[in-house]
Amino acid sequence: MMAPMTEPLTERRVALVSGVSRRGGIGYAIACRLAALGFDLALTHYAAHDADLPWGGDDIDAVVAGVSEHLLSERCVVDVSADLADPDAPAHVVAFARERLGRVDVLVANHARSGGDGPLLATTASMLDGHWAVNARSSLLLAKEVAAGHDGRPGGRIVFLTSGQQLGPMPDEVSYAAAKAALAGITPTIAHELAPLGFTVNCVNPGPVDSASYVDDDLRASLAGRFPFGRWGEPDDPARLIAWLVSDDGRWVTGQVINTEGGFIR
Repeated sequence: MMAPMTEPLTERRVALVSGVSRRGGIGYAIACRLAALGFDLALTHYAAHDADLPWGGDDIDAVVAGVSEHLLSERCVVDVSADLADPDAPAHVVAFARERLGRVDVLVANHARSGGDGPLLATTASMLDGHWAVNARSSLLLAKEVAAGHDGRPGGRIVFLTSGQQLGPMPDEVSYAAAKAALAGITPTIAHELAPLGFTVNCVNPGPVDSASYVDDDLRASLAGRFPFGRWGEPDDPARLIAWLVSDDGRWVTGQVINTEGGFIR
């Protein structure tokens, strides 16, 4: 059992974590951390997207079972497949979580679309629209649905995930970087708007993480010297920060874009 970095919750809360589809991924590490803190969990995944990527998908039943192993007594996890390119999907996902678990206190918008990208001169409207729909629009709509149905009780948290595009270039990822930049840029505005409803809103850049997907041996070796601690980020590194942000200990941090990159040198 993974030991929580903060004290377990003293009252019931529900977290919705999107993009929990791989046991080696950041979303899985976040979900396990929150389970160990005492959250009930609603998870989203979309196997069709993963299957189209070079590294393939994972066994979703095994993913959910792995998260369940970290649950505290009398807590539960539910999951739903959702194509967040569909503009109606965020509302359906939040409604599902509320139907099964009663409410949603915390949103961690971890999901992302990968692939189908390129440099500016090869970029098309379709590429831009596809990444915007999944990597920005759906996160904002999830936040809207969670906030709109919240009753104002303590513990309201929203965490977006970005990709460090504000720290340096992301060659050949114009559509992805543009959509993720929108989330980072809008975070202070959303934080200001939702504070009266009892929410903190932050955005986390996990930095380069060896998540057993896009990182191959060549890439792993080529960037190894850029990490002062001598290793790549691991999925549990950003998960620790996010678990702290959504805990009671993170209640006074809002409107921030936080980089957790282990000193990565660009």
